[in-house]
Amino acid sequence: MEELIKKPGTVTKSDQMFSDRIADVPRSFIREILKVAISPDVISFAGGLPNRNLFPVEELKVSAGKVFDTMGKDALQYSNSEGYLPLRKYISNYYSVKHGLPVHSDNILITSGSQQGLDLLGKIMLNHSDEVIIEEPGYLGAIQAFSLYRPTFRPIPLLNDGIDTVALEKTLSGGDPKLMYVVPEFQNPSGISYSSDVRLKVIKSLQGKRCFIVEDNPYIDLRFEGTGSKSFYSYLPEKTILLGTFSKTTVPGFRMGWIVAPDDLMEKLLIAKQAADLHTSIFTQMLLFSYLSDYDNDSHIRKIINVYGRQRDAMVKAIERYFPSDVKFTCPQGGMFLWVTLPGTLSSMELFNIAIEKNVAFVPGNPFYTDRRDHYSTLRLNFSCSDETVIDEGIKRLGGSIDELMGKSMSEAN
Repeated sequence: MEELIKKPGTVTKSDQMFSDRIADVPRSFIREILKVAISPDVISFAGGLPNRNLFPVEELKVSAGKVFDTMGKDALQYSNSEGYLPLRKYISNYYSVKHGLPVHSDNILITSGSQQGLDLLGKIMLNHSDEVIIEEPGYLGAIQAFSLYRPTFRPIPLLNDGIDTVALEKTLSGGDPKLMYVVPEFQNPSGISYSSDVRLKVIKSLQGKRCFIVEDNPYIDLRFEGTGSKSFYSYLPEKTILLGTFSKTTVPGFRMGWIVAPDDLMEKLLIAKQAADLHTSIFTQMLLFSYLSDYDNDSHIRKIINVYGRQRDAMVKAIERYFPSDVKFTCPQGGMFLWVTLPGTLSSMELFNIAIEKNVAFVPGNPFYTDRRDHYSTLRLNFSCSDETVIDEGIKRLGGSIDELMGKSMSEAN
């Protein structure tokens, strides 16, 4: 699997055909792993996929028919770049009712997934070598999207309650970053959530700086227990950019996300959006809005939370049963992932090679760091796509793989 990690090397003649910005950006590590784990015999904890059994298929079929019956011609036509206004008003109301945030529909841009929001931000804000603060470990999609614009990443370690604010203060005192990208609720890949105290310290550190906070919250509504903390937008709205998506709470295949930004950024984002794809699918926007208007989406999300909560519990119990006691792991209060740290200097890449032979897959920690070292002792596990019985068997196999790796390491040391 080491070949999945692209390292800078000799420039070939064919490489000279391509732009500098694409030269050192690897393919999605997770997408490559999924190719290896495609066999039906493999129990995969690798993907970040929502549970397909929870998609509201029948309801969406009815909503699609309604759109064709009532707005068919408009739904098949070109549309404005900002996005379908009723859907943007729905999102505005969502922020107001669910999170107490006064977000106006004029400050919402519908995007092709929140991933496009990251790309648009890179286009309008990042020049070569501009500094970007990112969590460590950080979201692979953000690392890949921003890497195209060749910034200088300033990784800040994550602690149990959020980003290391002492390290953040040191980084801010020695540089002038443009963006700080964070996933403050059930972070991908770690599952960690930021405490209120950490959020306040981050805000204090950023006051008076030019740096914008990019607050990405794809999992915020998937809370199993505990209570959330206030958004950075509550404290610093003029310097906070929000990213959201319907991929985790409705369906991922629609690629329906949004970005919330201040007026001066929104104008530039709109230009970048027009240059990229003119507008996100208007038919899909109308279909999604029809579904959200006619059905109880809160009840649907509660169903997801109930299932994911049981699956999280099953994975935690299985880890406690089958993993060596010195393996550490996070226990998220929501979301779709937990993070495992192996003892000592054991390599999660070596573990993957052992585990895949036992027909169980996961994502090694390597792609979630920006320095591209060959070996990390961390790994990400997804619990949203497997039922409790499969989770137990998969973690049992993975525990046996860890035991085998530890035995091999001890033998080599002797």
